[in-house]
Amino acid sequence: MSRLRDAAVGAAGAFLAVGAWRAISRRPLATSWIRSDLDRRRPRPPAPGDLRLTVVVPAFAEQGRIGETVRRLRVDLDKVATDGGLEIIVVDDGSPDSTAREAERAGADRVVRHPRNRGKGAAVRTGVLMARGRTIAFTDADLAYSPDQILGLLEEIEAGWDVVVGSRRHTETTTLVRARRLREVGGRAINLLTRAVLLGHYRDTQCGLKAFRSDVARVIFTHCRVDGFAFDVEVFHLIERYHLSLAEVPVRVENSPASTVKVARDALRLVRDLFRIRRWARQGVYDPLPGELDPGDLPVG
Repeated sequence: MSRLRDAAVGAAGAFLAVGAWRAISRRPLATSWIRSDLDRRRPRPPAPGDLRLTVVVPAFAEQGRIGETVRRLRVDLDKVATDGGLEIIVVDDGSPDSTAREAERAGADRVVRHPRNRGKGAAVRTGVLMARGRTIAFTDADLAYSPDQILGLLEEIEAGWDVVVGSRRHTETTTLVRARRLREVGGRAINLLTRAVLLGHYRDTQCGLKAFRSDVARVIFTHCRVDGFAFDVEVFHLIERYHLSLAEVPVRVENSPASTVKVARDALRLVRDLFRIRRWARQGVYDPLPGELDPGDLPVG
């Protein structure tokens, strides 16, 4: 079995490496102003919202753990609930089991059901666009990132950043349980593949822990179109395009052996969606509507 596994790892690595090389060979030249633009916080008025924080949890076939996920979020973020208000939204992405019912029983503030499985991007988008928090975060149902880490992202957003993202490759990140080897290989190749679309260099686009100012989140997710695995890359593209500020922070990660990520399958879909993002960008699909952004936040050409 170990030989078969190693062979699968090698084959997947070779496939993704070739795809990454081809994608990078066509990417536009990165320019230093992208990084400096992202690093520049802009003075903005307080973000709109009735509550201090909304946490969106996309879920598919999670009946066995979604209840514990909601309860841990409630406990670990209790001080936010008592100081500004907390909202937990679970989006059941067409689960064939009782995921939605278990989330309701555990005390999620809102549970939304997709009639069919559409993908993580669609689930996150649904939750973000109905959120009431001034800061909107999303995290995975397996809680690979302990809920208390959301507090750090919240503080950074309230300190003036438009977007704050966790990075598993940050020099200060701690990995408590490593991912399987095939998944690690796939993750590295995926970060290379994303350079076909993104101008800046990021340690980790796919980390499942991100937070946004509410007004920024609505602009981004109103324009997002990717339903599946590549939605994170689309989000980064829009951050660049709209000249938003972004901070990358370290995380503590405990990878779940029950992850639903399938490296080969998701890599193929990712490549497809990367080229869709590039095409939509050229067609002006992502151009902001009048009044959506501050006058100084002009889209990247």
